[in-house]
Amino acid sequence: MKVSVLGAGSWGTTLAVLLSNNGHLVTLWEHKRSYARILNKTRENKFFLPGIKIPKEIIITNSLDESISNQHMIVLAIPSQFIRSVLQKFGKRNLSNTTFVSVAKGIEKETLKTVSQIIKEELEVDDSNIGVLSGPSHAEEVSRKIPTAVVSASNVKATAHLIQAAFITSYFRVYSSVDLTGVELGGAFKNVIAIGAGIVDGAKFGDNTKAAIMTRGIAEITRLGLALGAKPQTFSGLTGMGDLIVTCMSKHSRNRFVGEQIGAGKKLKNVLSSMKMVAEGVETSRSVYQLASQNDIEVPIAEAVYQILFEEKDPSKITYDLMTRDMKPEH
Repeated sequence: MKVSVLGAGSWGTTLAVLLSNNGHLVTLWEHKRSYARILNKTRENKFFLPGIKIPKEIIITNSLDESISNQHMIVLAIPSQFIRSVLQKFGKRNLSNTTFVSVAKGIEKETLKTVSQIIKEELEVDDSNIGVLSGPSHAEEVSRKIPTAVVSASNVKATAHLIQAAFITSYFRVYSSVDLTGVELGGAFKNVIAIGAGIVDGAKFGDNTKAAIMTRGIAEITRLGLALGAKPQTFSGLTGMGDLIVTCMSKHSRNRFVGEQIGAGKKLKNVLSSMKMVAEGVETSRSVYQLASQNDIEVPIAEAVYQILFEEKDPSKITYDLMTRDMKPEH
């Protein structure tokens, strides 16, 4: 297939290389013209993915029009808060034969929409044109062909299978799902819990605390997901518990890193200004807090993360408040 990957960060570059190695004709779009030139010259993304060579067969461009014209598949590897503005530049064109695959893990602030909802709203395409690829998959490992398992999801089974077939390799195993809502929410919400797990690391609370945050965190993800129409089994799978584990535990996790720095006493604005990449969980924590409030769903850990990030509440005091809530059954 002719496939474009929009976004030349670490994940976009990794997936472009994977798709090219799978025999697809790949175009990689970089929004900065100067960096697109560097990528073309060096064939290496030294800023985001050093050490991984970009095959000469991949077309690297700064032209959005070149990237979206006559493509069978367009992969959106752009931070979720910027996807709408990029889609608005597509203009009026027939996209009925193009499959859109989101690999972003966030919820848009203000609108509280998932990426698939943004695609449908901005491009007016059918459900059969929209899917996501999500799961425990750090670019740093996938790019080095470390065995990884993820999920392709769409409301239409055939679309989920199309995405599955496009990406699957001997080291990148892709399962399929028709629970688009659950897969998207799991991937987005786990970043919020991962910030909480990082706060635990930064505040030196210990493994017991981290296990509690992760386990009760998946309970919150599931509660909110069910209220929004997701299937419960999705959250015990790769895009729920699987993605939560890797994001809460890994040294590669940007969201865990943000939490760790906050837990150690640093200010959010200073932490974010020091990072090269986007930590989706920061803005998503605001969205999750609002979604839970609107649907009257109890998410005490997500609420605590929101209060620490945006109201500068003390992590130790918040932890005490969580531990001394009213007694409850586990399930």
